[in-house]
Amino acid sequence: MRRRDFVKVIGGAAAAWPLAASAQESTKPVVGFLNSASADGYAPMAAAFRRGLEEAGYAAGQNVTIEYRWADNQYERLPALAADLVNHRVNVIFANSPSIRAALAATKTIPIIFNSGDDPVRLGFVSSLNRPGGNATGVAIFSGELAAKRLELLRELIPGSKTIAVLINVDFGPSARFQADVEAAGRTLGVATPILPASKPSEIETAFDTLAQTRPDAFLVGPGPFLDSNRDLLIAGAAKAAIPAGYETRASALAGGLVSYGADVGDAYRQAGVYTGRVLKGEKPADLPVVRVTKLELVINLKTAKALGLDLPAKILAVADAVVE
Repeated sequence: MRRRDFVKVIGGAAAAWPLAASAQESTKPVVGFLNSASADGYAPMAAAFRRGLEEAGYAAGQNVTIEYRWADNQYERLPALAADLVNHRVNVIFANSPSIRAALAATKTIPIIFNSGDDPVRLGFVSSLNRPGGNATGVAIFSGELAAKRLELLRELIPGSKTIAVLINVDFGPSARFQADVEAAGRTLGVATPILPASKPSEIETAFDTLAQTRPDAFLVGPGPFLDSNRDLLIAGAAKAAIPAGYETRASALAGGLVSYGADVGDAYRQAGVYTGRVLKGEKPADLPVVRVTKLELVINLKTAKALGLDLPAKILAVADAVVE
């Protein structure tokens, strides 16, 4: 082969490489990840979702692309973010609890996999847990159902408690049930449960100012992505105020909170990732039963208890799923 012909062959092949890469990229499925929280605060949950995708055979950056849309706890942004994902023609949308309604309003055809903090049937997201119908299914955490148990745990950890303040995000749907249940449990236990609303970081700071003035025996943090993603602010405030605090998620207790009791939210994100992969393979949301999270975790931070001067009951330590020392 003459040198001129050889250069033409190599040049043609080189020119074709970008086209081949582009064609490969265009056939890669795209998952829209819609989340009301922040990328920093919910990085572990996003990682758990990717693990679920990998279990289903999809590795981000290799054979699937993930388009992330974070609302940074500004719920009013969710409809526009959902519409943006629809305009990008993603193959599947994942939506966390506060994002579900926006995703469903944006599309009736693109499959939606959700993590719901409340009953998705009662909220109208699916027809039933076993046969969802429509274009949505996912994982139900029922985070508002554990209010009474969390309050009872705090009272057992701090015997003689008369007042346990409760911090809730009033913009998070399950908070209404959580508040009603915790107030009912408080009446049964003989514990006052003043409610402190917080749906933005400045209101968390205001809540701690109130705690400093009223000095309750403990405080209980309600459910939801906003409060969970602000765990560092909450834990620092509780440490500064030297007040025992109970949380929803394991991550909060591991980060320095006194105690957490609730569903394994990270595993719920993993299961949502698995469902997303199954839908990418051709299964329909209408035929995939909603998974109800049943695994609950009790995590106690013994180091934090010692810093607060608490001598925790041995019977509770014995049944804890994890004890941080």
